[in-house]
Amino acid sequence: MSIGKCVPAVFLCIAMAGTAFGMTPQEDQSPKQDMKDAGHATKDAAKDTARATKKATKKTGHAVKSTSKKAAHKSAEKTKEGAQKVEDKTQPN
Repeated sequence: MSIGKCVPAVFLCIAMAGTAFGMTPQEDQSPKQDMKDAGHATKDAAKDTARATKKATKKTGHAVKSTSKKAAHKSAEKTKEGAQKVEDKTQPN
């Protein structure tokens, strides 16, 4: 067997051995620590929900504001147009 064929196998063995020694055994957690972890997870989930709600509220608020402005301008335009028609009809010739 030539050296070129052995090199990948040697690297593979070293990598597998390194990961085996590098991993620490999982320690058993106490119920108290499990409850703490669950509390932290709940807190983080609540924060994420609040951020998402704030973002959605801002986005909706901007959309409503923009739509309201467009509707107000269009209403004012149509009111002026209607007033002009009435004025044109009531003017003496």
